[in-house]
Amino acid sequence: MPLWSKLPIKKRGRRLFGFPTVAAVCLALTLSGCAQVDTTSPADARDHAVKGGQARFGAVDCREAKCIALTFDAGPSENSARLLDILKEKHVPATFFLLGKRHIEKYPELVKRMAAEGHEVASHTWDHKILTRIPDRQIREELTRPDDAIERLTGRRPTLMRPPQGRTDANVHRICRELGLSEVLWSVTAKDYLTTDPRLITRRVLDQATRDGIILLHDIYRGTVPAVPGIIDALKERGYVFVTVPQLLAPGKAVPGKVYRP
Repeated sequence: MPLWSKLPIKKRGRRLFGFPTVAAVCLALTLSGCAQVDTTSPADARDHAVKGGQARFGAVDCREAKCIALTFDAGPSENSARLLDILKEKHVPATFFLLGKRHIEKYPELVKRMAAEGHEVASHTWDHKILTRIPDRQIREELTRPDDAIERLTGRRPTLMRPPQGRTDANVHRICRELGLSEVLWSVTAKDYLTTDPRLITRRVLDQATRDGIILLHDIYRGTVPAVPGIIDALKERGYVFVTVPQLLAPGKAVPGKVYRP
């Protein structure tokens, strides 16, 4: 099983198995002790902000537009420069959840470029350790080291993180809250760690895409970046507008210690 293997997502009636319900998250955490994880949807984050009187945010209002967020885990890699070229050509912002060891360390110029070109730069921990299996001291190290590195490179400290394999619990929430970090899960996975076929990756994304969706891809795998142009074009044809995760939540803002997923 790959280091960043994900649980399968299957639709069954109105239930979505993977991470859409508390029970599903609980199932995902059986190896480390079951914990119920409450999540906040992008729509709920926006509604809460509107009720609080916050103003409209940015050029895209996802209360009106059919928004979707494209996110990439575990980079940068040798494929990331081509991915950034595609995103620039297609005028699409993305959110990058970066690994520190062997990635941020190896490709600092790509991290700078991601930020300079308007993408959201966030953390996927330093060494992809499963946070629910390690002591507090190591959790803090896994979270602070990549954020320190990203801040040095971009001048901006990340406020978002994605836990490896989506595994999280109340203790991880507490530490994230202390560190000013919000956790972001996903609703669409192409399982691109299991295939090098761009057509299959594209089909899986399109089959699962919905309004307010958060797409999980990995630019470290050979088949993923070639799939991205087709994914973007097809979703644009369906009327989707691509946004970063913060834009998806706006006018709400991600709250440290909270977990966000559609």
